[in-house]
This record gives sequence, C-alpha cells and structure tokens, in this order.
Amino acid sequence: MQCFSLTTNDHIAHLVLNQPETLNAMNPTFWRELDGVLTQLHREGSARVLVISSTGKHFSAGMSLETFSGAIAMDDQSPEGRAAIFDLLGDMQATFTKLETLRIPVIAAIQGGCIGGAVDMVTACCIRYATADAFFCIQEINIGMVADVGTLQRLPKLMPLAVVKELAYTGRRLSAQKALDYGLVNEVFESPQALLEGALQCAREIAQKPPIAIWGTKQAVHFARDHTVDESLKQMGWLQGAIWSNQHVREAITAAKAKRPPVFTPLSALNSFKDLS
Repeated sequence: MQCFSLTTNDHIAHLVLNQPETLNAMNPTFWRELDGVLTQLHREGSARVLVISSTGKHFSAGMSLETFSGAIAMDDQSPEGRAAIFDLLGDMQATFTKLETLRIPVIAAIQGGCIGGAVDMVTACCIRYATADAFFCIQEINIGMVADVGTLQRLPKLMPLAVVKELAYTGRRLSAQKALDYGLVNEVFESPQALLEGALQCAREIAQKPPIAIWGTKQAVHFARDHTVDESLKQMGWLQGAIWSNQHVREAITAAKAKRPPVFTPLSALNSFKDLS
C-alpha cells in the first residue's frame, strides 16, 4: 500500500497513514486503499479492534484538491453532470461509512491537524483520542463548499448542535481541549507517543472481550443513536436473543477468577455471494 501500512498483532489491527510529505492528504489512491483495507478486515473477522493513527505533522490535511482538477471532474455545467456529483459523493461517503459499520470498534489516534475530509473520517470512528496540539477544522467552508462526506451528518450526534454550526459556518479551528470538553474526543495526551500507547491500551482491553459481544454492543449503540428508546429496547431483545452465549459468560468469569486472559471464539469470516463460483 502507498498511503497506509497495516499490521495485526494480538487481534489488534493497526492502520497507519504514512504519507507525511503530503500531510496525508486524501487522493484517489487513499480512498481506494482505505476501502480495500476496511473490506478485508470486515470479511476476515480475525481482528477484534482497529486503531488508525498517522505520521508527520498532521493526522491528515483532508481532501487533495488536485484530485478534482485531474481525473475526477465535478461538472456543474449540465444537469447530467450535476447528477453525477451525487453518485460520486455517494461512493466516497460509502468508504467512511464502512468505518461505522465495520464489525469491530475503530479507534482514531489524532495528532496535529484533522482537517476537512479527515473530520469526516474520524467522526465515523467509535473512539477518538488526540494530542494536546491537535485541532479539528471543517475546512470546506473556507474553500467555498459544503462539507459533504459525513461531518455535517455525524458531528451533531457527537457534539452540541450550536457548536457544530459555529465550526461549520466559520471554518474555525477547534482545539483538542475544547474537543475534549465538548465530548468529541475521549482523552487528550501530551505527545504522539503517549497518544498511540493510550489508543493501543484501549484496543488491548477491547481485544480481551468476546468479539461477538463487542459486535452486538456496537450494533445496539448505533441503532439506539438513530431510533427511539422503545424501538431500541425491542431491537436489543432480538439482538441479545441472537448472540447470547452461556459459554462466553462462564469463560469471562472463570478467566477473571484465575487471573488469566480469556479465550473467545473469533467472528466468522464472511464470504461474499459475488465471489462464489
């Protein structure tokens, strides 16, 4: 991969943005590789948590503007061209949605700037940690456009609406401390090294839990976010009935008493119907 490196150790997948010379800008290769990695992790089921970190001065400077002056054209000269923008954006949105629908939790470790499309990306993650010098910026308004790949849809579910509007209308930077105060990030660390260790420590704790219970928890939390309490309680009943395991409960209790790591069954690998012969 050109834009990322991927390693998996002790059921923890670690995806690193590794193009610091371009401030990890999001070019077509970035989108293609990210989509492929997420599809792979979703199908395999062996990793129990995904950590996304970065290299260099900034987590990511967001969308590479050269992209839209090259092979990808945003044609506003005809109704047909404008209609094609809808489908182009839908394809891009689907990649970040894969972070949200991935069968495992996703932790973002953010240093420096998280700008434009990078905000779209991290809002689709489950947990966000940041360095003290990190900042978030809805950069799109500063270059004459509307943020269009998830920020305006997900951020109001993570922060006070008035704050989201202020950031979206002005393009101001949100500091890591204010992001912590507003609930966008879970914790702030003094250095990139401490940030990564904090993210990996959380990942290690998650990896010790039954993968199917983590899967079910993620399903329930996301459903509850978008539905009423009554609807969510009913969904919880069906969900728990589908995945309940006396064996997992016994193993968790036995391992805790014996002070040993628990042993749980991994998620099943997925086979795409399209790939079957």
